[in-house]
Amino acid sequence: VFSLSLFSCLAFCRGRVVRVPKGPLIRVVDTEVVIPCSVSDYDGPSEQNFDWEFSRETDFMRIVSTWDSTFTSEEYQKRVGHGDIKLRRSSNDAVELVIRNIQPTDQGRYKCSTPSTDATVQGNYDAEVQVKVISDGLSVSGSKARSSMSLRLSEGDSFKLRCSAITTSPEHTHLHVTWQIKSGSTWRDILSLTHEGKFQPGPGYEERYHNGDIRLDTGANDTYRLSVSQASSVDGGAYRCLVSEWVRGADSSWQKIQEKSVEIASVAIQRTALDVVISTSNVSVTERDSLDLTCNITTDRSGIFQAEVMWYFSASPDDTLSDAQVLLSMDRDSVVSDSTLISLSHVDRNCYHLLVRDVDVEDSGYYFCQAAVWVPLHNGSWYKVVERTSAPVSVVVTALEPDYEVFLNASKTPKFSDDPTELNCRITNAQDTEANIRFTVSWYYRQRLRSDDVVTEELLATMDADWTLLLGDRSRERTQNGEIIFSKKAADTFSLRIQWTSESDRGDYFCVISAWSRHRNNSWVKSKDVTSASVSIFWAIQDYMLTVEAVKLKPFFVAGHTFEMTCKVSSKNIKTPRYSVLITAEKPLTDQSNPNGTTRIISLNQDSVVRLEDWTDQTRVDGVVLEKVQENEFRYRMYQTQISDAGLYRCVVTAWSPGGGGMWREAVNGLSNPIQIDFQMSGPVFNVSVHSDNPTIYQGELADLLCIVTMEGMALEPDDMSFDVSWFAVRSFALDREPVLLASLDRRGIVMQSRRNGSSDLSLERISPLEFRLRVHGCEDHDFGNHYCVVTPWVRSATGVWQREPDIKAKPIFLSVKMDVLNAFKYPLLIGIGLATVIGLLSCLIGYCSSRWCCKKEVQETRRERRRLMSMEMD
Repeated sequence: VFSLSLFSCLAFCRGRVVRVPKGPLIRVVDTEVVIPCSVSDYDGPSEQNFDWEFSRETDFMRIVSTWDSTFTSEEYQKRVGHGDIKLRRSSNDAVELVIRNIQPTDQGRYKCSTPSTDATVQGNYDAEVQVKVISDGLSVSGSKARSSMSLRLSEGDSFKLRCSAITTSPEHTHLHVTWQIKSGSTWRDILSLTHEGKFQPGPGYEERYHNGDIRLDTGANDTYRLSVSQASSVDGGAYRCLVSEWVRGADSSWQKIQEKSVEIASVAIQRTALDVVISTSNVSVTERDSLDLTCNITTDRSGIFQAEVMWYFSASPDDTLSDAQVLLSMDRDSVVSDSTLISLSHVDRNCYHLLVRDVDVEDSGYYFCQAAVWVPLHNGSWYKVVERTSAPVSVVVTALEPDYEVFLNASKTPKFSDDPTELNCRITNAQDTEANIRFTVSWYYRQRLRSDDVVTEELLATMDADWTLLLGDRSRERTQNGEIIFSKKAADTFSLRIQWTSESDRGDYFCVISAWSRHRNNSWVKSKDVTSASVSIFWAIQDYMLTVEAVKLKPFFVAGHTFEMTCKVSSKNIKTPRYSVLITAEKPLTDQSNPNGTTRIISLNQDSVVRLEDWTDQTRVDGVVLEKVQENEFRYRMYQTQISDAGLYRCVVTAWSPGGGGMWREAVNGLSNPIQIDFQMSGPVFNVSVHSDNPTIYQGELADLLCIVTMEGMALEPDDMSFDVSWFAVRSFALDREPVLLASLDRRGIVMQSRRNGSSDLSLERISPLEFRLRVHGCEDHDFGNHYCVVTPWVRSATGVWQREPDIKAKPIFLSVKMDVLNAFKYPLLIGIGLATVIGLLSCLIGYCSSRWCCKKEVQETRRERRRLMSMEMD
């Protein structure tokens, strides 16, 4: 109750609030004054109007209004018309009064008013602020000699600029001094001494300020000196001193009341010219010789300076300095870095020699030198004023290649498949070979084609510099199995042996002998490749031939009987073949269990091992048999055939011939003629539907769903038919989700239920030979959705064999579950009323007993006179 009363009081007390800055506002004569005014907590339109008035003593004069053009008094009409006084709207609920060139006569009280748009008058509708106008006491000047000067400096020099700023303001004001530089058309801050006495470097000058290269010092006569050390090209431009005057307002915040500037100097920085050139252009050197390069430096710098030189090496002319390798360096004190094979000499002031002894092939690349000029500073340190890099010079080191030839011959050639093949690659006429030369081999294969098509060679194996064998994709597996052997028979002979040559190995072979040279760092670099002539491995073969014939043993049979067929195989040009057999079936496209059309049923490999492939009927695991009758004859049986077994059956036969190492290799494949299994359908036709007397129920009630099977055509006895029934639900109004299995009942009467998350329960039962009922006990919200059943009929044939019919899906019915609001709130409501009644009666009883016995007192009243009251009057 207290919170509600407080909230009501706050809502009632809420009203319009007009705000202006807390005064007095101190401003300087002839400057622009901006007085903001805002309104909040108002009703009506979002955009509010404002009226401004001015008073020197008591009466207010109207200045300007946002909504009434005739509001301005005659005294202000001229200034408002010229734009010296105007209103600037900053938002829908705020404006700014702008007075240009404020005068002492403008000193006084300014009142901001807002016309009412509220339903009730609450809050304040105007606010006043005092403005005090003071005289301009700020003066800013540069050098005493002249107002602006020009300085021409060299890169790395230092300079100082002075500025004088003083104020005679009657108020307690602070000065804010900022040195600025003009580059282009904009002024940038260098360093400031704020009105709070803090130094503040401008953007980009922080590091130079912390290093002491830029300083701002104060001196006598209110002077402010800017000192710049190590001047660079970015320091060139016009410099000015910007001084602003600040005063602390009534709210303790700082306010800038005026700002003045004066240009001090124009500074030009002359860059130091430096030219770095390597005296020679492209150089060609023979391996083991010396490389001599000269770097010439030219600069226009006079006075004291020192040069620093660094030589770089790069494999590419486009590499940056960070990617290049530092060869040797000489600092400004002429100290040369240590190196064994490379030396750097200082011939004269502008000439530096680089000497590389005993060059190697890996020294080929691009050489360039970098030079820098350093100048001394006033504090004794050195500053780098300029740095240049020469254009790269290309250096080519010619290798001393050994002279040799390569000869390839076949010591063993195959006459038939699986015969061995041996090739020898020999180095001949080797000359100019030293101890620093090493030979390796690479083996290649090229397939032979009858046409003129170009075939690229395939790498079989190669050796790197330390004779490690690296295998190609074609020979990796066979080499690991020992079918292909690579070896080195002698110092000049390398061998390739194929233990069992196959038809895929026929083609051209050649070898490549590579010469490797040892470098200074003991690494090996390939210097030369010599390719041998190719050797052809080929023998005449005849094409394999394979014929497969399928024969149906029984010309006619019905469902439930045994299907039997044989596959007879004949082959030519295959040595001691063995056969593997695969039985496939091509089912009609209406078979939902096999949408692709072809099913792999059973197979028998060349070692007579039988394997079930895609035969997944668990009730007929032993229903198919594949056996070998003779070496070239195989028999397939299918027991108790079903109507679903209809289709085309074939034998897929693969002929295998013995390969090397006791392995079998595939020779050729064959496909038999199709054998058809077809059944004449003359039985009944089944239909399925779902029915419910009440598809809309309340929570907690029982839902009954019936799956009804109807039969057309030939009538059957109940004992000759059976059904598998499965119930599914789709938890959505549209059939756009995956169905969920609820329960199933097979033809043997076994019920299976899926796991449920809610408290409702299911029961599935057969109530007649053709009717099946699903009950949902204690329905919940998640039991809604489309429900349907899927029925699989089983029919017993005249021979007593059960035949499975195709699945039948019923049209779904939607089950809606609602909430019973009355029953949901009935018991809580009765309990609440009962508890309230008991508590009320108990309170009355306690109160009556307390007043009757506990709080009773005897009070004897005295008799009082009754007198008439007399009226009184007061002056």
